[in-house]
Amino acid sequence: MSQYILSIDQGTTSSRAILFDLLGNIHAIRQQEFPQHFPASGWVEHNPEDLWSSVQQTCDAVMAEECGDCGKVVAVGITNQRETTVVWDRNTGEPVYNAIVWQDRRTASYCESLKREGLEPWVNSKTGLLIDPYFSATKIRWILENVDGVRERAERGELAFGTVDSFLLWRLTGGREHRTDATNASRTMLFNIHNQKWDPELLELFGIPESLLPEVMDSADQFGEITEGGALNGTSVLGIAGDQQAALFGQTCFGIGMAKSTYGTGCFLMLNTGDKALQSKHRLLTTVAYRLNGKPTYALEGSIFIAGATIQWLRDGLQLIRNACETEPLAEGTPMDHGVYLVPAFTGLGAPYWDPNARGAIFGLTRDTGIKEIVTAGLQSVCYQTKDLQKAMEKDGIRPVNLRVDGGMVANNWVLQFLADILGARVDRPSLVETTALGAAYLAGLKAGVYGSLEELSDLWCCDRNFEPVMTKQNRDKLYDGWIQAVQKL
Repeated sequence: MSQYILSIDQGTTSSRAILFDLLGNIHAIRQQEFPQHFPASGWVEHNPEDLWSSVQQTCDAVMAEECGDCGKVVAVGITNQRETTVVWDRNTGEPVYNAIVWQDRRTASYCESLKREGLEPWVNSKTGLLIDPYFSATKIRWILENVDGVRERAERGELAFGTVDSFLLWRLTGGREHRTDATNASRTMLFNIHNQKWDPELLELFGIPESLLPEVMDSADQFGEITEGGALNGTSVLGIAGDQQAALFGQTCFGIGMAKSTYGTGCFLMLNTGDKALQSKHRLLTTVAYRLNGKPTYALEGSIFIAGATIQWLRDGLQLIRNACETEPLAEGTPMDHGVYLVPAFTGLGAPYWDPNARGAIFGLTRDTGIKEIVTAGLQSVCYQTKDLQKAMEKDGIRPVNLRVDGGMVANNWVLQFLADILGARVDRPSLVETTALGAAYLAGLKAGVYGSLEELSDLWCCDRNFEPVMTKQNRDKLYDGWIQAVQKL
C-alpha cells in the first residue's frame, strides 16, 4: 500500500489540502477560496468558520479521491498564514470576533505610541520583531479592549488565543489540544526567541493574560490526534510551521546563508542564519526558521505585504486583465524602461520601510500609458520590493546571491528573469513550487520517521530552471533608482 502525507495549507485567500507521496510528489490537491472582509479602511478580517469549513471541505475532497482510505496517510502537517489572530471560547469553540488578518493596520496608532515611548529596541531585543500592526500582540489587545465582555472572559480563563494553525488544531482535535509551534509563536510579538518562552514582561505590556496562550512545541512534534477530520480521524498532526518558514523548509534551505523568496499574496525573503539570532540594523526581522529537538534555527526575514495581491487588484479592481496568465505576454511586449512605477502600498509598506500609513500610487503616467505598461509595472513592483530586501540584507553583512523561489507568481518566466536582472543574482525555480505545503509535509514526515535526516530531505530538492542575470549594472541601477524615487514620493 502506498503511503502519503497530507498537508493543510491555510492561506490568506484560500485553503488547500495536498497529498504528497514520500518522495515529495503531489498525488492529489484541492483548493477553496473564501471571502475577505474589509470593514474599514486598512482593516482586513476573515470569518474563522470560513477558514475551518474550507479546510474541512478540501481535506474531505482529497480523501474522497483516495477512496477515504486514511490508512494511506501516515501523518498530517499544517502550514498557515502567520500573525492572523483568532480568539475563541474554550467551552464552545466559537470565535469571539472575526480573525484579524496579518495585513490589518487598525492598531497603527497604538504601535506608533509605543514607538514614541522608545519601546521598540526593547521589544526587538526579545522578539526579533519591530513594533508594527502586522504582528499578533496588538491584534489580541484590540479584541480584548473592543469586543464587549471579552477581557473579563479572558481574565477568567474562558478564552483561547491562537494563530490559524492553533485554531485549526483545536478544531481537528475536538478542543483537546491548544498548541502551536515555535515559528508561529515567534510572530506574535509575545515570544522571547532567545529562551523560547512566552515573555511575561511583553504580556504585561500588552495586557494579555497568559492563560490565553497555546503551548509552544517543536515544528516537528506530536501535536495531537485528529478526531474531527472525517476520513483523517485517527491520524496525528506531526508538523506545524508558519507559511514562510514552511517554504524555507520545503526549499531545503538548511545551510547558513541559503535563502528563499515566496511570492504569494505577499512576498517574503528569508535567509537561514543557523543557531545565531542575528539582529538586523536595517529593519529586517529576526525569526525562528524552524525548531527541531528543542533546538531553534534562526533566519533574517524581509516581509512585503503586497505581491501577488497586486496582480489580483489589476484583475479584480481595475479589471485590466481577466486572468493572471495574461500578464506574461503583456510584459514581454513592453520595454523595460517604460517609465511607469506602481507602488502597491495598499495596506502600508513592509520591510525595510515599515510605514503602515503609506498608500498605493502609480507614477509616470503619460498619454502613451496603456494597460500593458501598468500591468508590467505591477509585475516589476514585486521585483523592486525584493531588491529592497536584498539591499537591506547586504547592509547587514549577508547578500543573497542565489535565491530559491516559490509561490503562485513564479510560474511567470518574465517575472523571474526580471527578478534575476534587478537583483544581479541567480534565481532557481524548483520542479515543485508548492514548497510551503511541502515543508509542512517534510516536518510531519520527520516526526513520523519517514525521513531520517535533513540531508535526506535535501537530496529530494530538484531544480526546474535557473534564471541568470543578463541586464547591465547601469540599466539595473537606473531602473531601481526610479523605484526609490517613486517610494519617496508617497
